[in-house]
Amino acid sequence: MPITPAKARQLHESHGIEFLVQPSPIRVFREQEFEQAGVQVQEDLCPASVIFAVKEIPLQFFHPGKTYVFFAHVIKGQPHNMPMLRRMMEQGCNLIDYEKVTDERGRRLIFFGWHAGVVSMIESLWALGQRLKWEGVANPFTEIRHTYTYDSLVDVRAAVRAAGERIKAEGLPREITPLIVGVAGYGNVGRGILELLTDLPTVEIEPADVARVASDPTSSNRVVYRVLFKEEHTVAPNDPATHFDLQVYYLHPDRYHSVFEQYLPHLTVLMNSNYWDARYPRLLTNAYARKLFGGAERPRLRVVGDASCDIGGSIECTLKATEPDDPVYVWDPQTGDVAMGVAGAGPVILAVDILPSELPREASEYFSEILEPFIPAIAHADLSVPFEEVDLPSEIARAVILYHGKLTPDYKYIAKYLDPPAE
Repeated sequence: MPITPAKARQLHESHGIEFLVQPSPIRVFREQEFEQAGVQVQEDLCPASVIFAVKEIPLQFFHPGKTYVFFAHVIKGQPHNMPMLRRMMEQGCNLIDYEKVTDERGRRLIFFGWHAGVVSMIESLWALGQRLKWEGVANPFTEIRHTYTYDSLVDVRAAVRAAGERIKAEGLPREITPLIVGVAGYGNVGRGILELLTDLPTVEIEPADVARVASDPTSSNRVVYRVLFKEEHTVAPNDPATHFDLQVYYLHPDRYHSVFEQYLPHLTVLMNSNYWDARYPRLLTNAYARKLFGGAERPRLRVVGDASCDIGGSIECTLKATEPDDPVYVWDPQTGDVAMGVAGAGPVILAVDILPSELPREASEYFSEILEPFIPAIAHADLSVPFEEVDLPSEIARAVILYHGKLTPDYKYIAKYLDPPAE
C-alpha cells in the first residue's frame, strides 16, 4: 500500500489533498481504517487526477489523461510490460516511476529494498529447509514458515533465531556442513539480507576463503558462514594487465568478464540482489548450471534466492516470477524446464517479485513515510503545461517516463522496445 490511513489524514490536514481508496479484501489496512482517517473508499477512481499504486496496473484500469505513479518496470524495455506502456501512451497518460526518483547523484530515494532483502532471505531459508527435507536430511530450517504467515516481522525473526539456537546446540547435518551463504549485492536489498542473517550464528569470511572453508574438515557445523561478493569479486578485466576499476566497469562492462563460477561449487545458498541488464556478465548462466548440476554427485548449491527477479537476467535460469504462497521452483539442468516446488535435480529458485508484500504493514508504513514528502508536489502540479515548464521537484521530474502519452527526452530509447515502434 503506497499511502497508509495515517499518512492520508496528515496530508489532507497539512496540504488539503483529498484521497480516494479502492476497496480490497487482501490489503492489510482495512476499509474502516481509511474511513476513520477521513478517506473515501470506492471502486471508481475516475474523480482522481493522480493514481498512486505499487506495482504494474492491469490495462483496463487506465483512463485518459490521468497521472499514474508506480513501479512500472519498463526502463529496460521489459517485454511483458510493453503492452501496458503502449496502453498508457494511447490514453495520453503521465507515468512517474518510483524506480527513477533519484537525487543528483543518481541514488534512488523511493524503494522497498530492505524489506525485500529480509523477506528473500527468510524465504530462502524456508526453501533450504524444505529442499533438505525432500532429500531426507533433517535440518533446523524446517520450522521456518512463509513470511506472510507470521503476524509481524518480530515474530518471523524470532523463528529464525530459534533455528539459530538449534544450530548452536545441535549442529548442522553433515550433508550441508559447512553451510555457506553467498550474498551478491550490497545495496538496500543486500543490507536486508545481511541483517536477517545476523539472526543466525554467522561467521563472515572473505571471497578468497570460500574454497578453503568449504573443503576444510575442521569447518564448524555450528555456524553459518556468510560471504559478501562485490563487483571486484564477480568480474575481472579482459586485459590481465589492468586492475579492476568500478567506474570503468559500470561504463564499459564489455571490458570485463565473469569470474564468479569459481565460487558457485562451494556455496549452499546464493542470494542475488544485484541490478542487472544485458550489458553485464551474469552470475549464473544456464551453461554453467547444467555443468554444475549435470554430474553424478549432488552439488553443494541447493537454493538460489533471486531477490532481483530479473527474468533471464543475472540468474539466467530465473525463468518466471512466483507468488508468496508458491514461491519456488526447480530448474531442470537437462531440459531447461521448471517444476514448482523443491523436488528435482537442479537448483531451487526463489523468484517472488512482490517480496515486501509478505510484510504488508511494516513495508507499507515504511514506503508511505519515504513517499510522503513528494506527494504534495505531485498532487498540486499543473500538468497541462509543456513538460519543460512543469513545476516538479527535480527528483520527481527525473522519474517522468511518459508525459501526455509521449516518452520524455531521457526515456526516448524505450521506443525501440515497443512494437510497433512509437512515433
